[in-house]
Amino acid sequence: MGNLVCKGIVKKYKDKVVLNGVDLTIEEGKIYGLIGRNGVGKTTLLSIMTAQNPANEGTVQYDGEQVWENRKALDHLCFSRELNALTTLGPNTQKIKEYFKIASIYYPNWDQAYAEELMKQFGIDQKKRISKLSKGMLSMVTITIGLASKADITILDEPVAGLDVVAREDFYRMLIEEHANSGRTFIVSTHIIEEAADVFEEVIFLKDGNVLLKENTVDLLDRARHVTGVAEDVDLVTEGLHKYHEEKMGRSKGVTVLLEEGQSLKENAQVTVQPLSLQNLFVALCGREE
Repeated sequence: MGNLVCKGIVKKYKDKVVLNGVDLTIEEGKIYGLIGRNGVGKTTLLSIMTAQNPANEGTVQYDGEQVWENRKALDHLCFSRELNALTTLGPNTQKIKEYFKIASIYYPNWDQAYAEELMKQFGIDQKKRISKLSKGMLSMVTITIGLASKADITILDEPVAGLDVVAREDFYRMLIEEHANSGRTFIVSTHIIEEAADVFEEVIFLKDGNVLLKENTVDLLDRARHVTGVAEDVDLVTEGLHKYHEEKMGRSKGVTVLLEEGQSLKENAQVTVQPLSLQNLFVALCGREE
């Protein structure tokens, strides 16, 4: 196992810069949550990290080896992307069983017994054709491919799309179990933040084509506060701190702060100070333009 290191990743589509000099190190043995708004470049970054998409500038290395066109490095990586029931040529008539056969050839550590077990847990018939699957079932096949690949670094892009709350709980349980058993590294990109917050050891917020923060989830939430009260009192309490997402209603005001080391809020009984959930913190930092 090793680290996956991105340096200076730039990606442009015509005149649009999607990724603007991304530096990111994915350390072995952790579960990461990659969070960002639609169109911020999450899937683009993940596809560049796994050499499915070339960057305009920058490098990606796994354990010191370039990943681009390097089978030795790519054998350690799995990017399980969402399956499509339709292809450019019409319905995807491939059977799930055939899809697994291809995966078993592509991923050197493929675990067929584990794949069968996961499919059984999800209640999916391998004889079914991809074109006949619901969105939820397509997600289940994607999850199974990712987990059964046994790749050292496994990336799951929006894996819970289309899954109901019970299936989502099942997925997170499977993910935690596999991580505990294998020590593999997982990156999960998702819009459904709150229920996954406890699963992510570290979170990565992507904003404006770059990494806004990458931090231990517990430590990050420990630094976050939402301060509300009369505007003058809130300003007094948060003076000198970096403030996000200020909201004003008449004389009242609400503001989110991230405390740096050695910083604290000034004592004031007139204001209310509350902790934030990961979702609320994400909205405050990335949800609206400053």
